[in-house]
Amino acid sequence: MSKLQKWQIINSKMVLNHPWCQVRQDEIKLPNGQVIDDYFVIIKPDIVLVLPITTNREIIFVRQYRHGVENFFMELPAGRFDPTQETPEDAGLRELREETGYEAEQLQKIATLYDNPSKDTNKIHLFLAENVIKVGGQSLDITEEIEVMLIPIDEVLEKITQGEIAVAGSVAALLLGLNFISNA
Repeated sequence: MSKLQKWQIINSKMVLNHPWCQVRQDEIKLPNGQVIDDYFVIIKPDIVLVLPITTNREIIFVRQYRHGVENFFMELPAGRFDPTQETPEDAGLRELREETGYEAEQLQKIATLYDNPSKDTNKIHLFLAENVIKVGGQSLDITEEIEVMLIPIDEVLEKITQGEIAVAGSVAALLLGLNFISNA
């Protein structure tokens, strides 16, 4: 049995409460008795991320600008969602359709991961979508300008090692998802 103990929250207050960013400041007591009065936690919505594969065994990627690091990235279709409003599966199907114009009949769960559990509250729900088909155009949010790219499955690992695919959630979904792909 583990002797590890949870940290105790003595006091907690929201120091930034904006639709785009929420930050909570906790005063905590560590198991050793030490008190830290300014431990900041970022309240983030859950994320859904889809590994979509066509019947031609191509993976659908989206390429878009990411302002936090001021660069363009090739990644898998993904988006935030509220689990009280829709299931991770429904959010995955919606994000795939909105960002790429492709649809899947169903999603297969790959894993649920934590982004940065030391400071962030959200989970990343990873799904596989096989035999996706193009059904229309994109339906993008105001902050999205997305280029859709199709990459053969056998080129993906090289693109990861060369740094062309470098977003952690996408890399995790790809590496884990390769075990789920039919006839891989």
